Amino acid sequence: MLPQEIIRHKRDGQRLPAREIAAFIDGVTSGAVTDGQAAAFAMAVFFNGMNRDEAVALTLAMRDSGDVLDWSDLPGPVTDKHSTGGVGDNVSLMLAPIVAACGAYVPMISGRGLGHTGGTLDKMDAIPGYVSQPDIALFRQAVLETGCAIIGQTGDLAPADRRLYAIRDVTGTVESVPLITASILSKKLAAGLGSLVLDVKVGNGAFMEKSRDATALANSLVEVASGAGLKVSALITGMNEPLASAAGNAVEVRNAVDFLTGRLRERRLEDVTLALAAEMLQSAGLVSSNQDGLRRATETLTSGRAAATFARMVAVLGGPADFIEKPEKYLPEPATEFAVKATAHGFVTGIATRDIGLAVVGLGGGRTRPDDRIDPSVGITRLLPIGAEVHAGDALALVHARSPSDAEAAAATVVSAYAIGTSKPPADKTVIRRILPRG
Repeated sequence: MLPQEIIRHKRDGQRLPAREIAAFIDGVTSGAVTDGQAAAFAMAVFFNGMNRDEAVALTLAMRDSGDVLDWSDLPGPVTDKHSTGGVGDNVSLMLAPIVAACGAYVPMISGRGLGHTGGTLDKMDAIPGYVSQPDIALFRQAVLETGCAIIGQTGDLAPADRRLYAIRDVTGTVESVPLITASILSKKLAAGLGSLVLDVKVGNGAFMEKSRDATALANSLVEVASGAGLKVSALITGMNEPLASAAGNAVEVRNAVDFLTGRLRERRLEDVTLALAAEMLQSAGLVSSNQDGLRRATETLTSGRAAATFARMVAVLGGPADFIEKPEKYLPEPATEFAVKATAHGFVTGIATRDIGLAVVGLGGGRTRPDDRIDPSVGITRLLPIGAEVHAGDALALVHARSPSDAEAAAATVVSAYAIGTSKPPADKTVIRRILPRG
């Protein structure tokens, strides 16, 4: 069938049979479907949605657009996690080595930044020499030798998703639940996982700002993954403020190294990381309960075994052997820094988190077009959390920029993103809800 006919069917709200979805995705992969047609299809799905069977068919078609890995030769369970994206969300960098050091294998295929959110792959690219898109042989070597590998999609894994992902980023169709679902799960299914844990963000820094929308996305992911034969669960976690105190690429890598080595562990970031680790260990069958998983993950982190695993992963994938001991020696430095100062005394009562992410994009740390090059050195650090007390003239954050004018523009955005009030607000719940497949 012609691509335009499939687009028309979905535009008119019709249910697409699996064969039409497979045909369209074949065209996306081969190039027979143009960028304009792919964008039109994405917009039609955005407005008219897909039911569960359509979403499963889309996910499987995108999975089957390339190779599907087989890890049956590994002497342990294969598991992974995926976050729907937020600001200052560098959890994957700590989570993969924690779970790997506990005995699981974590072949983590990650994406680049999408909209206002950061991308794990862009963060890993800040490490000099690190091969973030290795061939399959090096990917398998890293997983076998270290227990984990954080990489991007190779040319042979879910290539249809790679193309649609870039188009969604610049066409206003990022928030579509079935497109998010298929994008996430096609990569994970292509990775040959035995189980998957999903971190679905909710709040003003997430793609899903409202609880009902985040719950709908979590249910979609869990039901479609289950329908595709994957063991799965999801946690809904809060994103009404940056998760780490850093937002950017190199700055989030440095924050992750500090977390792993114990130099700095922020409470919200630690809560989410350990909760996801416990969930992964339980779903992989390495522990009998969530509480047992939490205890084991905590011990692995505090013992230094997770840091050592991260260091080995970086080295095997081409990065510096002493990176975790000397990150400042290797991570790129910005041309200028600018302190963002509070204009009044009080408490931080709210943060427009999406605006913080957009400020990072404006600095050059994200993309406005699929082919934009990222500057890994730029970003924002020392972001004060909600509840912090400040006085006029105190620093709310520190901007890392390529030029003074870039820094001042970002600082203006950050100042306006912070709400300062007279009363300290109650702490938000970080891990909000657990979602399991129905039945």
